[in-house]
Amino acid sequence: MLEHITPLILTYNEAVNIERTLERLTWAKKIIVIDSYSTDTTLEILDSYAQVQVFKREFDTHGKQWNYGLEQVKTPWVLSLDADYLVTDDLISEMAALPVDGQIDGYFVRFKYCVFGKPVRNTRILPPRQVLFQNSKAIYIDDGHTQILQLTGKSAVLSGYLYHDDRKPFSRWLWSQERYTVLEAKKILETPINELDWVDRIRRKKVLAPWMIFIYCLMIEGWIFNGWHGWYYVFHRVLAETILAIRIIEAEKLKRD
Repeated sequence: MLEHITPLILTYNEAVNIERTLERLTWAKKIIVIDSYSTDTTLEILDSYAQVQVFKREFDTHGKQWNYGLEQVKTPWVLSLDADYLVTDDLISEMAALPVDGQIDGYFVRFKYCVFGKPVRNTRILPPRQVLFQNSKAIYIDDGHTQILQLTGKSAVLSGYLYHDDRKPFSRWLWSQERYTVLEAKKILETPINELDWVDRIRRKKVLAPWMIFIYCLMIEGWIFNGWHGWYYVFHRVLAETILAIRIIEAEKLKRD
């Protein structure tokens, strides 16, 4: 099966992450990377891998960027990865044993979240993502600051894991939140409340979300048992929810004025 899979990755200034990701993809005959004109050493790193083919495209939305990438893939199966996703040995072995023309058209994979390279325990903060799928039956749809894969056909869940191991600095994280929260606030305010999931309904209340995410991550998710790695992550999540709440308040006030 592996020879029928092409990994697809989006990059923008991912020099601190991309090499570790590529080292876990040595089994792939070709890797497609859609780069949004990186200004660090990302492109130099990509050029050092013979099986990597880079396409440059100015970023507009995640959905359009991913769909452009799907158009470049020539194999029947796609492995859709962020630049900080590490494919584990167990997942590689599991993918290798899958049938090329079976009854399943897409597979969800679960995550183990890493903080400074250390996998943390007892966390469910990242839901399984459908990363392996038949190219001809999939399209990405924009959803707030991110995207949703729309797949025609049957899905299953693999037992192997992906590691989510982002090493980008805090300043880059803040830069991302600055952009993402604008889109998320717009989505939350413009979507009828009966169409929002329960998380976004809480976010629409503004004051509740930062406090609830603190309690949820620390106590229910169990991040308190991960030492300083856990506190580091919880502080990030609370800050992200706080920034989003500020964005929602700002958008509401500007609309009224």
